[in-house]
Amino acid sequence: MTEPAERVYPAAFIRDDRLDMFERRHPWVFSGAIRGVRGNPADGDLIELQTRDGAFLARGYWNGHSQIRVHVLTWDALEPLDDSFWRARLERAVAARAGLAQGERPAVRLVHAESDGLPGLIVDRYADWLVVQALTAGIEARKARLAEMLAEIVPGVRGIYERSDVDIRGKEGLPAAVGMLAGEEPPPHIEIDEDGRRFLVDVRHGHKTGFYIDQRANRSRLAGWLRLTPGAEMLNAFSFSGGFAVAALQGGAARAINVDSSAEALALARRNVELNGFAAQDEDFVAADVFHLLRQYREAGRRFDSIVLDPPKFAHSQQQVQSATRGYKDINLLAFQLLRPGGLLFTFSCSGLVSADLFQKVVFGALADTGRDAQILERLGAGPDHPVALTFPEGEYLKGLVCRVW
Repeated sequence: MTEPAERVYPAAFIRDDRLDMFERRHPWVFSGAIRGVRGNPADGDLIELQTRDGAFLARGYWNGHSQIRVHVLTWDALEPLDDSFWRARLERAVAARAGLAQGERPAVRLVHAESDGLPGLIVDRYADWLVVQALTAGIEARKARLAEMLAEIVPGVRGIYERSDVDIRGKEGLPAAVGMLAGEEPPPHIEIDEDGRRFLVDVRHGHKTGFYIDQRANRSRLAGWLRLTPGAEMLNAFSFSGGFAVAALQGGAARAINVDSSAEALALARRNVELNGFAAQDEDFVAADVFHLLRQYREAGRRFDSIVLDPPKFAHSQQQVQSATRGYKDINLLAFQLLRPGGLLFTFSCSGLVSADLFQKVVFGALADTGRDAQILERLGAGPDHPVALTFPEGEYLKGLVCRVW
């Protein structure tokens, strides 16, 4: 992985009408911005970006299979892309989270890809294990060495597990990859601490890297709001492993009903509720299609004091945005109809292609169709361990609203 500073890199020449993007320092260079290539770079190889006349613009890594041809790593012509570069970026990212890890069994994102200057790399910590996602060919080619560095940089790590089994790998021409990168195998469930809550995480089979770390602060906000209305009945739609349900019960809710299509996720949600000292009733864990069940609740006249909508990603491409907005409108319309007057709606979108402004408009459209009134009490996003680089607004994928409904 060592790259000498004097190395002559293959070069990609940028079209004159696309040079303004380099003033904004956006880390993605699409195929349409490139007028030609010198050399024969393989996928994952380092490459230099130059003007028509050969002036330096940036360096990054190449992928001829992807619409994103180059992921930029540095804008500094004097910065060598050797081991010291990768180590320094990892150390900076880990150090920035030093005050965010909590308890003896922390759960925290340590590396957030482009927003930490390491495009394509995700690293999450669950207690004594790290879980890595290599999302691009450039990171795939270097993941073994990066795992070695992480084992040296992050204290107390017993093992590093890979969960590179996400759809975006296909766009990079990469197959799914799951398994050990270093150290000890993780147990079937890793226990973590979060703001006084305890959770079991399945890093082998759970969503994302095993848990929704990005919702930590929002779970605490839910607990805080429900403390103002103790005894509430809460519906946790798309519940996965019950994170919001535990937070609701911690906040004084009398009941939290979890709905998910996965029986395995609901079984883990039940264990998490019990782990935190709350009673777990069979009827509070419902395996069903959320859209269908909420329609059944509506027809039956069922009502709730609080509803959390945290659906999976609806838009994986620009072509899916329109259908995604229809899905968001449908599920929010049902939630508005199911809330008692004065009830709270926590509604989220994790589709990066759906902007916060568009999401709010969709939620408004759902409200308008119900004839009810609502107020936005808070706007929510991912926690501080998921920073968003100002040059990479696409990193702000998670957005949420807290609404009071009348």
